[in-house]
Amino acid sequence: TFRGQPGRTPTAAEEARWPAWFGQIGASIADTGNRVGQARSVGYRGERDDVLGGYIVITAADFDAAVAIAQGCPVLHQGGSLEVGEIVPA
Repeated sequence: TFRGQPGRTPTAAEEARWPAWFGQIGASIADTGNRVGQARSVGYRGERDDVLGGYIVITAADFDAAVAIAQGCPVLHQGGSLEVGEIVPA
């Protein structure tokens, strides 16, 4: 998941990084995901200084490889952060 700064609008140059990154990791993309509009944490009692911005699902050889792919994510150049999680089959 991608997390950004509340109220911040990315510049045109920052937006242009996304298609380039998707092109670089294209073979790894399992689900291109979506941007997220409204979001609300349920059960979380702390305060957040960021907002949920979107998600993408990738495939990778292992968790460390997934983290390496994520390190190229444009949100990291926009003052945002991301979370990498492993999907565990039920």
